Amino acid sequence: MSCKLISLLLLPLLILTILSEADKALGSDKKPQVSYHNMTSLAAAGEGKETLKGRKQTSGCNLFQGKWVFDASNRFYDSSTCPFIDDEFDCLKFGRPDKQFLNYSWQPDSCTIPRFDGEAFLNKWRGKRVMFVGDSLSENMWESLGCMIHASVPGITTTFLRRTPLSSLTFQEYGVTLYLYRTPYLVDISKEKVGRVLNLGTIESGAGVWKDVDILVFNSWHWWVHEGVKSRGWDFIRNGSSLIRDMNRLDAFNLGLTTWAQWVDQNINTSQTRVFFQGISPTHYAGKEWNEPKKTCNGQMQPLTGSTYPGGSLPAASIVSRVLSSMKTPVYLLDITTLSQLRKDAHPSTYGGNGRTDCSHWCLPGLPDTWNQLLYAALSM
Repeated sequence: MSCKLISLLLLPLLILTILSEADKALGSDKKPQVSYHNMTSLAAAGEGKETLKGRKQTSGCNLFQGKWVFDASNRFYDSSTCPFIDDEFDCLKFGRPDKQFLNYSWQPDSCTIPRFDGEAFLNKWRGKRVMFVGDSLSENMWESLGCMIHASVPGITTTFLRRTPLSSLTFQEYGVTLYLYRTPYLVDISKEKVGRVLNLGTIESGAGVWKDVDILVFNSWHWWVHEGVKSRGWDFIRNGSSLIRDMNRLDAFNLGLTTWAQWVDQNINTSQTRVFFQGISPTHYAGKEWNEPKKTCNGQMQPLTGSTYPGGSLPAASIVSRVLSSMKTPVYLLDITTLSQLRKDAHPSTYGGNGRTDCSHWCLPGLPDTWNQLLYAALSM
């Protein structure tokens, strides 16, 4: 009887010891440096969300803080052998005389980016779907990734379909398809009696296509600042019950992006789909931003040195960060804004096939290859 009594007295102490050790183990699992591969499982379990919202880092490495370094080996493909490049991005085809813009690599301060391996990408995502959703900057990135993979696996069979709004590029032997869904505002533009209406509160036109895709890369901003009825693509804006001719575009972008965020939170299954937001891509029409007031991107042959842009941050980038931080779904921010601001030399300028000065899009090969290298790093590190 005495032995049983002693056992009963010791049992609570043993239980407390076990629980204490379990708490310590759980505590060690909640360190802030969580790899991206653990994000979806943490989100599904309802843990770690505050740490992961709008996350920019992978395994303790900030991929987006660094500088450009000269690197003559940094070419992923030859534009003359890639069949997916539109004329507006094919700068060498249309006579750009310098090739120095191809010879720069992005070097993060705290780590090294893994070299892009198209065959490894296809093997890892065999049978999966990757979709870029947004405007022509999404198209820039989509075509770049297609060229990078195509060059990595010589002789691979592809099916390339260009349609509106959904285009596709399939690598047949692996069953991997890269999609482009063109929707510059993400939210809807509908035809009503008054004309074309940009509805800041609804996403219906493409949302059914985006669901259940394995990797989604969203982007929006450039069209929000377009002026003129033809350029902007809408006649009126609907904000709740109000129908108005125009409003502050940053406010409109914030409302539209919030609608997108709510759609993602309500419709994306994070156990199946990884969601990225392609950060704001800058333009280089105003040389005063980099202390050359009379210049544009025309004739620029070198990136800016250092890791900061003289013109400062973009208000739209702050909106993106704020909206992503409010979401319950972990969305990985491909924070390409600052590193792209430094590349005043990487635009088509007058070599985009139509003769106009383009300081908005990017040459291929070129800067979007780095965006995809960072996407690859975020998926693999």
